[in-house]
Amino acid sequence: QVQLVESGGGLVQAGDSLRLSCAASGRTFSDYIMGWFRQAPGQEREFVAAIRWPGGMTNYADSVKGRFTISRDNAKNTVDLQMNSLKPEDTAVYYCAAAHGGTIWNRRLSAYNYWGQGTQVTVSS
Repeated sequence: QVQLVESGGGLVQAGDSLRLSCAASGRTFSDYIMGWFRQAPGQEREFVAAIRWPGGMTNYADSVKGRFTISRDNAKNTVDLQMNSLKPEDTAVYYCAAAHGGTIWNRRLSAYNYWGQGTQVTVSS
């Protein structure tokens, strides 16, 4: 079992930055691909970014590429999502997820075994 707890959400204005953090506990953190997903009201949950270890290779959704950065600290068992130049359309509940095996190129929800409870990000115009 892997437990994931997100933090860092909040209400910001368009153009602002926000940093989300996900703390993992349980099994060996470095064995997992870590991802961030988001779900806006009335929408399906969608892939945002993923990072693997070793190597730190990353994958981003086109909608966030160049604005968001995913990073992980295996010593602290954390994965962060730095979000810059936020837009109202980034408003959603953001979820941290962990996948044992597979690749960062698989963006499907079913590829991930464990999920956090989510943290709300609201971007006002």
